[in-house]
Amino acid sequence: MIIWINGAFGSGKTHTSYELNRRIPNSFVYDPENMGFFINKNIPKEISKGDFQDHSIWRELNYTILKSIDSEYDGVIIVPMTIVNPHYFEEIVGKLRDDGVIVNHFVLWASKETLQKRLRSRGEGKNSWGAKQIERCIQGLSNDIFKHRLETDTMTVETVAETIASMLDIHLLEDNRNKFRKRLDRIKTQIKQMRLIN
Repeated sequence: MIIWINGAFGSGKTHTSYELNRRIPNSFVYDPENMGFFINKNIPKEISKGDFQDHSIWRELNYTILKSIDSEYDGVIIVPMTIVNPHYFEEIVGKLRDDGVIVNHFVLWASKETLQKRLRSRGEGKNSWGAKQIERCIQGLSNDIFKHRLETDTMTVETVAETIASMLDIHLLEDNRNKFRKRLDRIKTQIKQMRLIN
């Protein structure tokens, strides 16, 4: 089974995914973004696109890898990835579902103000990639194809993860961490996601 966590940049996809990963035994986080960076680093600049999702090979490879993992891995695959183009969504999620793969899709929805505040809290200004994509993401994710929207403006990461697990009837391990440990885990997740630009 795949749990796809969608949403605008700053919506909490990565933190929610790793919270689920921490509390679902036998689970794995697969990040399609890594394939995008791989493609951009391994093709001539002349044919590189502004958004790696526009490369058809990115969609093909992620579909193939996810299908392969699902067929061999007896656990829950968690995918944190913003995808707002309905055609691209169908080329990956729709195709997986057509092949019999169970893909549960959730959009972490938040207001523009909340998204901007969250991006600022992680050091991203109004001219960052994520901030510039807010309007596009909000508009794109309004499409009916992107179902199961969770209003997260006032929800903690733990509450979002617990809500998703409850909707899927998944039993989560108890979270016995104190506030300091939770904060430390979030910082570790944030550091893990940092990428140096060449």
